[in-house]
Amino acid sequence: MAEAPAPGAPSASSAFTVEQRGIDAVPTAERHGKPIRLLWLWAGTNTTVFTVVYGALVVSFGLSFVQAVALIVIGNLLGFAVTGLTSLQGPATGTSTHSVSRASFGPRGGRLPALFGWITLVGFEAGGMVLIALAGIALLDQAGIEASATVKILVILAAAALQMLLPMAGYHLIMQAQKYFAYVFAAMFAVMAILVAPKVEPGAPAAESPTLATISLVLALVTASGGLSWASMGSDYSRYLPADSSKKKVFACAALGGMVPNILLQILGAAVATVTVNASDPISGLPEVLPGWFVVPYLLLAVVTLLAVNTTDMYSSGLNLLAAGIRIKRSAVVWIDLSLCTGITVWAVFSDSFYSLLSQFLSLVVLWLGPWAAVYLVDWALRRGRYDVPSLFPDETGAKGLYWGRGGIRPQAVLAFALGVLAAVLWLNSEAFQGPLSKAANGLDLSVFAGALVAGVAYWLLAAKDVRTEAAALAPVHETV
Repeated sequence: MAEAPAPGAPSASSAFTVEQRGIDAVPTAERHGKPIRLLWLWAGTNTTVFTVVYGALVVSFGLSFVQAVALIVIGNLLGFAVTGLTSLQGPATGTSTHSVSRASFGPRGGRLPALFGWITLVGFEAGGMVLIALAGIALLDQAGIEASATVKILVILAAAALQMLLPMAGYHLIMQAQKYFAYVFAAMFAVMAILVAPKVEPGAPAAESPTLATISLVLALVTASGGLSWASMGSDYSRYLPADSSKKKVFACAALGGMVPNILLQILGAAVATVTVNASDPISGLPEVLPGWFVVPYLLLAVVTLLAVNTTDMYSSGLNLLAAGIRIKRSAVVWIDLSLCTGITVWAVFSDSFYSLLSQFLSLVVLWLGPWAAVYLVDWALRRGRYDVPSLFPDETGAKGLYWGRGGIRPQAVLAFALGVLAAVLWLNSEAFQGPLSKAANGLDLSVFAGALVAGVAYWLLAAKDVRTEAAALAPVHETV
């Protein structure tokens, strides 16, 4: 249910006021700016130490530098194309991604993927919090302060306090901050690249010829850890753009804003991995190849970049929980997320099992993300971007609306989604579970692609006629390109 602005609330247009808006459609008067804002948002969010680490992990699978670069480029092209496409509905509707998803799943049926979206974002937030805490502990170590249990707890609490600030302010402050973060982070990583370049061995061959199973695993990892993981947040930020915003520019800015820094920084990570076997550890690994004077700036960079990523995650986390039907102020969601993340961070920091948990988490995220994105985008294509916004919020209008389906659920989307998840499970190859089709194919992991393909085709077969009929009854939306 949408969270209405409080009476007398400050205008959402100010970067320094706490935003009160939830998932309710943004009024025309408050929708302004140009698509270029999305480029800076996604560039600032993805120019992070975590992105470098993903590139290093690619090489850790036994690939050569050239092979790693090829898969990094392909995976990011695929993933961020989806992010660009899921940003197009925001200007047309003025509301968040999972609110728009109700058009295909129904107002009540859409609660399940929205809840999955919230859980997924909490997982990524927790991963970021763990790394922020580890960087803080490493900074204290540089100052000669021993990392006792008490010190670790204090660092974790300090990280939580820092993380609380930006998400509480909302969209406009995030957009302003990320623009400047993008400049600062890019400059710092450029310095890192210059320092690392002389030590890199790009011509080093792979340890052994990679199997098709390894290539599929790496491609799934790159696709899921980048653009696909941001796909369910696309319209959360584009919703503040005017309805007549150029579709081509919205797509290009959202896709390129995330794709370019991901490709460049993952290639940097892959290059670093040719120098040190510990590059998959962003806190103690990468500093090994950096001169001593750069270690402290690097650790500070790690903290700030991870705070920026978590800020974007936490903003959308609140929107997802509202779209899941839980009536709660978005500011309260920040507190809930931080409480969960702090607990997970304490456990991970003291258990030293972070990387194993992260790998398994990523493999499970794709089980729902691929099928959901396919249903969402096929529905958008079938209805040619035409939405009846009041029908997305039936609880407010008092009428069931165009997308009500059966009891608030549209069976075609739910069935297609379930079939896609099943296909993804059958082709999954992770430490936690290996699907029977993956076993039969010697470890081939097609979970991302099989899940999306099955869900998309199933939804088209089940719902194409009904969706096209609905769309035909609505006036065309702005066709600005």
